Amino acid sequence: MPAPLAAPFSPLAAGARPTGFDRVAWCYDVLAGLVFGPAQRRAQEAALAGMPAGAPHVLILGGGTGWVLLEVLRCRPQATVLYLEASPKMLARARTRLARACPTATAQVEFRHGTQAALTPTEQFDSVVTFFVLDCLAQPELAGALAQLRRALRPGGTWLLADFRPARRGWRRALLTLMYTFFRLTTGLRTTELPALRPALASLGLQAVNHGTFFGGAIEAVVFSENPG
Repeated sequence: MPAPLAAPFSPLAAGARPTGFDRVAWCYDVLAGLVFGPAQRRAQEAALAGMPAGAPHVLILGGGTGWVLLEVLRCRPQATVLYLEASPKMLARARTRLARACPTATAQVEFRHGTQAALTPTEQFDSVVTFFVLDCLAQPELAGALAQLRRALRPGGTWLLADFRPARRGWRRALLTLMYTFFRLTTGLRTTELPALRPALASLGLQAVNHGTFFGGAIEAVVFSENPG
């Protein structure tokens, strides 16, 4: 059984200066829509098709302002969700969004401020959802972060990924460079290169069972499950 839900979270203290992704919380969705149109949401929808049926217990890491939370609950109305977000302002927006759009589902969601490090050793999930968040991890941090998330995935569960695809040249490479420069200047993001996500997940015994690309191949959606071999 999952732990009791609807635990409180700690928003920014009154008068505190926004840092990190708090600085762009107010415009993040608009910016993403202007640059990528519907491609990011289509990728997320494609990945969510791999969520287990019934009433899964779902971890959403870095869900931002909450669109993906509403989509999870639309696809699986009986799901219980841990919404884990490092930006207090993003977390507050997601909580408000849920309360306005689906107030009857608030008891199914726990909002928690933090990263994967905020998971307890005993927490287990039927699906781990990482949409456009692992690209914020520097390569030296990647293995430890993914190992923590892997331990939280129940046997037989699915890991749902939507993110950018690596590129060595061309317009996709230029786009990645521009994005990392923008977020380094606006949020203080230290990462400068897209981490190699697929090999890292494969090393944890996960295999891609479904895959799709979007925005001219710049974005991918992947459903991972345990490698039976």
